[in-house]
Amino acid sequence: MQLAIPFMQFRGGSSKGLYFLASDLPSEPAERDQLILAAVGREARQIDGLGGAHPLTSKVAVVSRSSRPDADVDFLFVQVVVGENRVDTTPNCGNILAGVGPFALEAGLIPVQGDTTTVRVYMLNSANLCELTIQTPNGKITYEGNAKIDGAPGTSAPVICNYLDVAGSICGALLPTGNTKDIIDGIPVTCIDNGMPVVVINAQDLGKTGYESCAELTNDAEFRAKLEAVRLKVGPLMNLGDVTKKVVPKMTLIAPPQNGGHISTRTFIPHTCHDAIGVLGAVSVATACILPNSVTEGIAVIPEGNPKNLSVEHPSGEFSVELEQDANGHVIKAGLLRTARLLSRGEVYVIV
Repeated sequence: MQLAIPFMQFRGGSSKGLYFLASDLPSEPAERDQLILAAVGREARQIDGLGGAHPLTSKVAVVSRSSRPDADVDFLFVQVVVGENRVDTTPNCGNILAGVGPFALEAGLIPVQGDTTTVRVYMLNSANLCELTIQTPNGKITYEGNAKIDGAPGTSAPVICNYLDVAGSICGALLPTGNTKDIIDGIPVTCIDNGMPVVVINAQDLGKTGYESCAELTNDAEFRAKLEAVRLKVGPLMNLGDVTKKVVPKMTLIAPPQNGGHISTRTFIPHTCHDAIGVLGAVSVATACILPNSVTEGIAVIPEGNPKNLSVEHPSGEFSVELEQDANGHVIKAGLLRTARLLSRGEVYVIV
């Protein structure tokens, strides 16, 4: 039989996903995940689901009112691993997070507060908080505006995202190996987690310029095998265990900026080169740039002042990150701009 499940679909940042109320899904995780797979699509084409046959369009948000005094809503991110009939709830997704505030308003989970509404989101994947500020002029949410982000067409109303103390949210420490720099298979790497576990590597150390197209990097089997060998070895060192079937850590090649930014990147999620860069991945890379003795030294251009505004270049543009440090140099807040738009709402039918 077919079961009808209420949903909304949002473009969040440069990703797209299905948003569900937790109360509309099974409470048991394994059963919930099977329903999500049925809704998005189990096989590579996702022909029998609503996914887009790509990691950036095979994402899900599960949202509920929070019982925490410091949060309005709880958010669980679920990545459907395309073609593998499984999900991964290890990482966060800052792009899908950008749609959580609008979804909470559309679903009636929280009231509008004025011309702007701030939604405090507790991220269940990492046990961290993020404040989202949404445009609600005249007491209604709007998606119209002049904010533009690379990786998404047109302009929209801005969604301001302030991540609060996310260092070590997945791995337990900003530098989970205890080192600013490690040597893996003879290759210097910086393993960092400021909201997203990332392994930062100088592209030249893997025989690349760092300016190659995504297709060129993805289709280079020899290069990808070398990159995956490093990823599998750093997984346990980053307290992630066996990462064979995980989408983290993300692997990011870096090179000097080309277009007026502070660092150029090519990121893999985990085996396909990302057309852009993930929100929290950009935060982690930007943080690596300001750490003394990381692999970014001599490659990244570091701005003055505090907070520091860093532009992370990627294949389809750039991503600006504002990092605020305390007196000891620790990053205590990461701010950035996203946009989101409601695409559809209704019921998805799944076979049970």
